[in-house]
Amino acid sequence: MEEEKNQKKKFAKDLEMRTKLFAISIIKLSIRLPDTTEGRVVKYQITKAGTSVGANYREANRARSKADFKNKIKICEGEASECQYWLEIIMEIGWIKSDDLKSEYDESGELLAIFTSIGNNLQ
Repeated sequence: MEEEKNQKKKFAKDLEMRTKLFAISIIKLSIRLPDTTEGRVVKYQITKAGTSVGANYREANRARSKADFKNKIKICEGEASECQYWLEIIMEIGWIKSDDLKSEYDESGELLAIFTSIGNNLQ
């Protein structure tokens, strides 16, 4: 039982670090977007979504109840999905090449899958 508790704590800590690194990556990516009206809108949206994943996950780990935890996990799921959407927009417009966005796109998909799985496994 203690072993399982320690594994969950390690998983949570590792995922907090992973989502923080993802946020940093998204911020660095957003700096490369064009300084046009449209570019600023997308920059704001992707930065907001990409940084929100980790912030909400950190909040989830400090939740006051199981319901609060589940709600914050669902927010993480939604923000990861939104981030992936904005990455697709950036690629399809051609502002940044798909190859240059692969790691962020893959990571947003993996985070989406992780948070979906966590949310689905909560009763």
